[in-house]
Amino acid sequence: MPRVGLERRRSPPRVACPQSPTQDAHGVADRLPPGKTLGQPRTARPAPPHSAHPGPRPRLTAPVPSAAEPSRTASHEAGPALTPRTLQASDFADGPGPGALYRGPSRVWWRATTLPLSVAAAIAPTAAVLQSKAMAPIAIIAMLLAVIAYRREEGRWPWPRGIALPFLLALAAWAALSALWAPDLSRALASAGTLAGLALLGAACAVVVEEEGAAERRNLVWCLLGGLAAGIALATIDHATNQAIRAAVRGLPERRPGLEFGLKPAASVMALLLPLLLRLHLGAGWRWLILAAGTGAILLLPGDTAKIAALAGLLAAGLVWIGGRTLSCLMAAVLAGALLAAPILVPLMLRPDVAERAPITALHRMLIWDFALERAAEKPVLGWGMEASRNLPGGRDNPSPESLARLHVTPEGERAFLTRPGVERMSLHPHNGALQIWLELGWIGLALAALAVLALGWGAGPAAAGVLASAAVTFAASFGVWQPWWLATEAFAAALAAGLAMRRV
Repeated sequence: MPRVGLERRRSPPRVACPQSPTQDAHGVADRLPPGKTLGQPRTARPAPPHSAHPGPRPRLTAPVPSAAEPSRTASHEAGPALTPRTLQASDFADGPGPGALYRGPSRVWWRATTLPLSVAAAIAPTAAVLQSKAMAPIAIIAMLLAVIAYRREEGRWPWPRGIALPFLLALAAWAALSALWAPDLSRALASAGTLAGLALLGAACAVVVEEEGAAERRNLVWCLLGGLAAGIALATIDHATNQAIRAAVRGLPERRPGLEFGLKPAASVMALLLPLLLRLHLGAGWRWLILAAGTGAILLLPGDTAKIAALAGLLAAGLVWIGGRTLSCLMAAVLAGALLAAPILVPLMLRPDVAERAPITALHRMLIWDFALERAAEKPVLGWGMEASRNLPGGRDNPSPESLARLHVTPEGERAFLTRPGVERMSLHPHNGALQIWLELGWIGLALAALAVLALGWGAGPAAAGVLASAAVTFAASFGVWQPWWLATEAFAAALAAGLAMRRV
């Protein structure tokens, strides 16, 4: 007779409670990965440890631990169990909670799709100090390699998406159409193509960063921290030694006049990337301390625009940190409105009392703006055509007596500089992005650019808001809008800001 109770008793199978998807603050449904239950630790896929192609990762949302049942985190790095509490959505740390997406186990570091971006983030600030134009090949090659790596690992292309992309492509299409009446057809088409290509590439790279795992995304930001630290240190040493490093790189036996201006673009690049350090996997106090220290270091470098841009990025990130996404929407609306109102706002600054106190470089900038407004008023709707700023009638002349009279400027003493040969009314661009777009693409181009800015900043987190604010300052008072190296830098920074905004576990 069989003995009852001696058989090995099997525990009943564990069945997950049915859950209905709930929408979190990010609009992302929270649900368990297939085969997972609340409180069950995540296990890796049954793939060989040295598989040549681990295959695509599942893109599922992570569970939200309830207060009634303690749970362990889905991340293999988390370690000890969490105490029962309500987890709130965060824009600054990867981990379980509302809005977090499950990305599976980490890859080997050299198979990370973000590896090219990490390398670029580590070397770009230093390269910008030595030669700012190097940002174009660094950013473009890194983004292309990241897209190819994504295709290799996931088996599909990272198709660009985002609400700002249609407006950027519409702006590029209008710029290409304006080549029909632009002074230089080939240059206009090339610049329009560059704008469209970088918009698509940046949006695709944002998808690459967004869908990468938590560990790889953290490594990307750590590489950016190391790159910014090295770049700021090199720029500080070069500035303290009277540009000795940059002179040596160029093979110059001694410093030549004007070499110090080369640090200004590098400072602008670092001011643009600094707010991304808010995505470091550190406590909030450390993140803000690092951001404030980087901003203070940029204040010691030459370039007033870069200093203002760094301060603007810090201030905007802080305001959005305190006020939330409502404040970032308001900031985006203000920036877009200011872009549309530039043809009205800029003339308000061209006053004789301001010109009287302005240094000679700022006075020359005011005369350039006066000339841009004068020419833009001749073709306000359609503009002069893409890249027309380089070839405007009268742009190579000295400031006209009429412009000097409007600002009550007498070309005497130091201001006699304005009448010297080579001091032009506009050589390449107006040094104001809004005026350049209105001058070249008219009100149609200005409206499309304003919609793109509104879409880029709408609902942005603190890091993305800081990047946008820094870019807005540089846009308003420094480089030409279509300069390839600066467009590539902006696309790189925007891709990181947009991709890092999504949380991962």
